[in-house]
Amino acid sequence: MSDYVTLGSIAAIVVGTFVGIVVGGLPGLGSVVGITVCLPLTFGMDAGSAIFLLLGVYCGSIYGGSISAILINTPGTPQSAATLFDGYPMTEQGHAGKALGWATFSSVAGGLVSCLILIAAAPQLARIAVKFGSIEVFALIVMALTCIAAVSVGSMVKGLISGALGIFIALVGVDPVTGFPRFDFGILELEAGLDLIAIVVGLFALSEVLARAASGSSPIAVVRSVQMRVPRLKEWSGRLGGLFRSALIGSFVGFLPGTGAAPAAFISYAVAKNASPRRGNFGKGEPDGIIAAETANNAVTGAAMIPTLALGVPGDVVTAILLGSFVIHGVTPGVRLMMDHEQLVYAMFAALIVINIVMLVLSFPVIRLFGILLRIKERFILAGVVALSLIGTASVRGNPFDVLVAAIFGVIGFLMRRCGYPLAPMVIGLVLGPQLEDSFRRGLLLTNGDFVSFFTHSYIATGLFVLTCALIAAPIFLHNSGRKNLMNSNV
Repeated sequence: MSDYVTLGSIAAIVVGTFVGIVVGGLPGLGSVVGITVCLPLTFGMDAGSAIFLLLGVYCGSIYGGSISAILINTPGTPQSAATLFDGYPMTEQGHAGKALGWATFSSVAGGLVSCLILIAAAPQLARIAVKFGSIEVFALIVMALTCIAAVSVGSMVKGLISGALGIFIALVGVDPVTGFPRFDFGILELEAGLDLIAIVVGLFALSEVLARAASGSSPIAVVRSVQMRVPRLKEWSGRLGGLFRSALIGSFVGFLPGTGAAPAAFISYAVAKNASPRRGNFGKGEPDGIIAAETANNAVTGAAMIPTLALGVPGDVVTAILLGSFVIHGVTPGVRLMMDHEQLVYAMFAALIVINIVMLVLSFPVIRLFGILLRIKERFILAGVVALSLIGTASVRGNPFDVLVAAIFGVIGFLMRRCGYPLAPMVIGLVLGPQLEDSFRRGLLLTNGDFVSFFTHSYIATGLFVLTCALIAAPIFLHNSGRKNLMNSNV
């Protein structure tokens, strides 16, 4: 792990966390846009520094959303929507500094608890990982693809189409077994495949700019700078139990694929409202509400990395992009990660702890700067996002074709948003598609093309295939059962 403790890696943590807080605090941007804009800029870094920077953006952006939620009643990210229920009323009462203090210390506490849970859980999963071969990896990836259903908001069919399209795009280029180009349509640039960074930047950063420009949203509100006030020890009396409970809720929800920080915050807020002796003050500026929301949504960050690191299963679009960043920097995600890159994994554990501490330190000066940042007109912010995205994309491989790819996928992403097609399944397909094909074809070579032997190769593989079938069948069964009960009640 000492190989990753350098001035460059520490600087990456500080810069990433700072950028994350700023991006998260500016309404309309958020974790996904922040990571996709920074992703091309990490190409010249070593794997450790690049991943640390993106983790800093991830954690910092979730916390940063609470700043605008408290100051201007507009959550910078969806994860902070529950924070404004009590955060903004405190601002109206003249206690904005105190509200920011509760949010900051709760965020850091939630993040640290989830880091400890990650450190305890990941090594246990690593012991299982040594038993995984090509067929077991294929079975695991097939099960991971079922999380497309979990992140398919609105329409399951549209989510599956988006995921299938992502897998198809991942197959463009040279066949890894035969060496022949495929799906290149006679275009020379496509023989090398489509760059993952260009696709992700286009799908999320550029499509977000197009969507906001098309919606004609109003400029960001003006607010004065404010100084954060640290909660005193006696003010925590009777609230530490609620903080720990919210951290556990956030960690549990974060571990589940397809959930994320926003549901964790709302669930924690609802539980706190029922359990708090000050439940009557909720919605009127009660610190317990801020503690519940901010502790839970930041506790998701570490817990969400458990399936991402140990199993290669992305729980949401942010962790899917982080998985893509592993691939870009030569680190293969999945069950082998804990064995092949043990030092990097433990360095990431340490980095997550340091990020939360850095987040606490940076929160004081950054909050005072937000009075200036929130005065910037939205059109200038969006123009900056476009410029950084295209410059970063072009600098990765020095190929102007990647800029064209990013622009095309920006339009595709915009049209998908308009038509109700979720973007997260496409990223999951892009990241998992190559591994799916490679493990499948290797597995067939091991079994000489015998599909019966393939699906019964080991107890682990068979169990994963059965579990995948159960995950697919359960929603169908529950839907049919609920419809039957409804018909019986009407009779």
